[in-house]
Amino acid sequence: MKRFFKWLLGIVALLLVVSLAIGYTPDTDPAEMKAKYGGSTSQFLTLAPGLIVHVRDEGKRDGPALVLIHGSNSSLHTWVPWVKRLGGQYRIISLDLPGHGLTGRHPSGDYDYPIFVAVVDQVLVKLGISRAVIAGNSMGGGVTWMYALTHPEKVEAMILVDAAGAPRWEARKAPIGFRIARMPVLRNLARIITPRSMVESSLQTSVSVKSVVTPAAVDRYWELLRYPGNRTATVKRFSYAHNHHPATNDMLAALKIPTLVLWGEEDNLIPVKSAKWFAEAIPGSILIIYPKVGHLPMEEVADQSASDVAGFLKSLKSLRSPKPAQGFSR
Repeated sequence: MKRFFKWLLGIVALLLVVSLAIGYTPDTDPAEMKAKYGGSTSQFLTLAPGLIVHVRDEGKRDGPALVLIHGSNSSLHTWVPWVKRLGGQYRIISLDLPGHGLTGRHPSGDYDYPIFVAVVDQVLVKLGISRAVIAGNSMGGGVTWMYALTHPEKVEAMILVDAAGAPRWEARKAPIGFRIARMPVLRNLARIITPRSMVESSLQTSVSVKSVVTPAAVDRYWELLRYPGNRTATVKRFSYAHNHHPATNDMLAALKIPTLVLWGEEDNLIPVKSAKWFAEAIPGSILIIYPKVGHLPMEEVADQSASDVAGFLKSLKSLRSPKPAQGFSR
């Protein structure tokens, strides 16, 4: 019997070695990634304690500031459709959070929400921006409302796009990449085995408008996930308890900030009931739900979502241009 188990263990070990040899996907080259996914508007800001953050500062230089914060395993590129549509009126700042995009690892090895909030604030200080509209998608939406709670004096308005943080929510259909990242053994293997097909499947699950899942988009997600430090950061983030920083009614009720809540009705990751919870919890907030749209409205319905943002911002007295702005209604 002992001999049988030794033989079985040897077979399992051999299969594991073969799997690693076949499936091994190395990190991407930082210089190559910066050349491919940087761009003329990219900056790399050095923040304390030695973190270098990829930032884009675009649009109308003297316009009101709009800060865009991406979601989990995404990058600032997810906001390109809004930058194109809103850049003529607003100064738009987007960034890659630590463990994402071209920013890579944080020197502390910490990738929790408080770190992200601190990084956003450091970026704004570095750019000389004292007040801004803060918008975020998914995990970035969680960073957005946490930033508003931490620095309410710096927030003109808040835009939550399929935001994380509502209590007691569960994904309808979590992407395979997210499911693997929550499995203790498999997520460690995912640091070195990250097939492109898994990334494509995860993106397909996240959206309802499938036209956004182009080969170029899949390549970008896959290559930036493999940017040095990002896979380790992903494993670290998913090791935290699910939804371990939930919002509460009392927390959000204290916000006296104009808020727009945008949501895809078919979001598989964060169900639309969370949108309704945020809208009820935040006083005076405006809710827009997009039919036949998934987790990424800024990409799936770029024209409509950008138009809704523009209408919302025009309705804010503090952001109005000299000409009378039209009221926002929908």
